[in-house]
Amino acid sequence: MQNSLSVLFYLRKKATGDLSMATIYLRITVNGKRAEVSTLRKIPISKWNAKANRVIGYSIEARQANRQLDIIKNRIYEIYQNLLNQDIEIVTAKGIRDEYIGVNKSRKLILEMFEEHNLTMERLVGKEFSFRTLQRYKTTKKHLAKYIKSNYKLDDYPLKGIDVQYINGFIYFLKTKQNLSHNSALKYVAYFKKIIRVACANGWLDKDPFYNFKLRAKTIDKEFLRKDEIDKLIEADFSIPRLSQVRDVFIFSCYTGLAYVDVAKLKEDDIVIGMDGGRWIKVNRTKTKTLSRIPILPVAEQIISKYASMINYENKLLPVYSNQKTNGYLKEIADLSGITKKLTFHMARHTFATTITLSNGVPIESVSKMLGHKSLKTTQHYAKILDIKLSEDMKKLRLRFENESKLFAKNIT
Repeated sequence: MQNSLSVLFYLRKKATGDLSMATIYLRITVNGKRAEVSTLRKIPISKWNAKANRVIGYSIEARQANRQLDIIKNRIYEIYQNLLNQDIEIVTAKGIRDEYIGVNKSRKLILEMFEEHNLTMERLVGKEFSFRTLQRYKTTKKHLAKYIKSNYKLDDYPLKGIDVQYINGFIYFLKTKQNLSHNSALKYVAYFKKIIRVACANGWLDKDPFYNFKLRAKTIDKEFLRKDEIDKLIEADFSIPRLSQVRDVFIFSCYTGLAYVDVAKLKEDDIVIGMDGGRWIKVNRTKTKTLSRIPILPVAEQIISKYASMINYENKLLPVYSNQKTNGYLKEIADLSGITKKLTFHMARHTFATTITLSNGVPIESVSKMLGHKSLKTTQHYAKILDIKLSEDMKKLRLRFENESKLFAKNIT
């Protein structure tokens, strides 16, 4: 019998709740008979293209959703082909769905699934994921393995046994046994959550244990350099060339807000002429894939000119050492410059957001765009108004009220 397979996705709305959102469902049709299952992915109804079976747009959420749909579709065709190869007389839509959601399989284990995910991800490093992101997933798996061994005396743990109690236990383990801070622990739990979302998408879990589970990070003031500290670094005279180079690259980041990985990849082709006639950096951030447009300020321009004649075989704009070496050299630079703060490229971005831009009156909306943030809320975590800026603002306010006071005194006498 000739089998015909059709795979499509559609939205199913809820009768109550947020009517602007809907869940994407998978419909498998074989010889006119259907079987359906939820992908557990919710999207705004306005973002769905029913004809194309895709989420509209190029945002990170849209790309992630469409990538998930592609994975699911490919998996369905793979199951269908496997069933045909097994010489099963009648391949049904329900049979494919059951195979997909794991009805016919033995229990799934979390570390086993984690390893499968990481191996798949490894093949996509440099294409869809960075090496650092892969390393974070691998570290999360190591922490999880230690937690399972310590708390359950097992080499692995059944996926279906993961619940809110298990998640809270993992957070407690990270803080107490691994000595991680609250925010560091939550970062690893966030990666664990993404693995659970994959399990839900594949139908291996009936219920998402992270549903309504809030990962609330503690607000920490972002450390940055003051203008006098930046000047100290610029004026420092290093006899060792490598220290001068690392210092220059760090200062460049302070004046552009670019992350280490983006500075390392920067090429001449990434510089364009803006509408104002000046030179601008135009790049997609490696971390979020969002577009950043940054005007090249005079200090950054001088650093580019300084290294323009350097011979390099990758057409890179600046000489950037490996991340590990750079961090080591930054410690030396801080010691030799009399700076007590720990210099990092995260600090350089914070410095750009505060000392270089916000304290000089650049609107937070503009700073957000230059930093490549998707949300203004993200920028507000970086944005700490400097005391000197606050002092200047209060001086203007005090002067205004003094003038009003004089006018009031004049009128009552």
